[in-house]
Amino acid sequence: MAGWIVAAALLLAAFAGAPLFMVIAAAGLAAFAAAGTDPAALIAELYRLVDFPALIAIPLFTFAGYLLAESQAPRRLVALAQALFGWLPGGFAVVAILSTAIFTAFSGASGVTIIALGGLILPALLKQGYPKRFSLGLMTTSGSLGLLFPPSLPIILYSIVAGVSIDRLFVAGLIPGVILLVVLVAYSIRMGVAAKLPRTPFRMEEVGRALKDAGWELPLPFLVIGGIYAGVVTAAEAAALTAVYLLVVEVLIRREISVIRGLGRVTRESMVLVGAILVMLGAAMGITSYVVDQQVPMKLFALVSSVVSSRIVFLVILNVFLLVMNMVEIFSAIIIVVPIIVPVALQYGVDPVHLGIIFLLNLEIGYMTPPLGLNLFLSSLRFREPLPRVYRSVLPFFGLLAAVLLVVTYIPGLSLALGRR
Repeated sequence: MAGWIVAAALLLAAFAGAPLFMVIAAAGLAAFAAAGTDPAALIAELYRLVDFPALIAIPLFTFAGYLLAESQAPRRLVALAQALFGWLPGGFAVVAILSTAIFTAFSGASGVTIIALGGLILPALLKQGYPKRFSLGLMTTSGSLGLLFPPSLPIILYSIVAGVSIDRLFVAGLIPGVILLVVLVAYSIRMGVAAKLPRTPFRMEEVGRALKDAGWELPLPFLVIGGIYAGVVTAAEAAALTAVYLLVVEVLIRREISVIRGLGRVTRESMVLVGAILVMLGAAMGITSYVVDQQVPMKLFALVSSVVSSRIVFLVILNVFLLVMNMVEIFSAIIIVVPIIVPVALQYGVDPVHLGIIFLLNLEIGYMTPPLGLNLFLSSLRFREPLPRVYRSVLPFFGLLAAVLLVVTYIPGLSLALGRR
């Protein structure tokens, strides 16, 4: 009875707006107390975080993402993409897809993408004659693209919680991520042809000007992503490289972030997020220990296997479950759900790296899944559109992303092929 009271109290605290890391930490303390274990074990789990080599990548990549969002780099990125791809049918929609994917990969949070790029891209789409419903759906969907590419923060979190190599996950996300972008680009080109939208003529001088303007930021994706895929740098080394590079470029060279006021605010805001993530991680590791001690994954597998014996059916159920769980909050979904589903999935022969890509792809889709997907609410607020209109706008994109999810789920080689080399 006491356990139900504690659970109800924690749920009420969460709905009342209590910080999520406090709710998770309280749940961990309550779980250890119920098991008769010294609650200090939870603190020990928090201390054990220092044993993870990839941990340093979290604050460094988060800081780098905030620097990128605070500068004028998003505008330069869009201008460069427009100069390179504006000549295609549906060219600016292609520009939107590629720009938001790159930006989300570095910023790690879809909300930042919609807020930072939405005011720039959506009016441009409408001005060029794209249907409003298509434009709104594209911008809402694009807010979570790029989570499969390094240096995506959700990949780092999944690797720590699931105990999977972060470098293998970065490599595994390449092919599925590219397939996702290709499908959306093809749909945008089809829309451009059907609507007979104007194209921007390709001009070499425009490309040269855009390359010059983005000259300092342009090498970064190649250094980070190329370095990780080529095995030249580890994720932690790439994180340090990214943070130092952007600090020098945006603060000292371009001077778009003030050393006195802007840099302090960016550092404070990014580290507040990092602190919450680390506390959630430590508490979640404590809860994971409790879950393992209580043999929850084994009991869950016994329950599921008594109903589902087929790996194919299990993956269908898993995808539906993950879509629902991933609608609202990115970090809690990873931290709470992953320790439970990984042991169960292993019993069905699902590779943990492949499972990570399935999870992250579900995360991208969950963000724009009605009725609770976070991107839907952010788009409604950012673009001042009623929620029902936003819901309708994302339905075609939801169908495309769901089709890609099915392909990636049932063809594990798409996730694992590059890692075998």
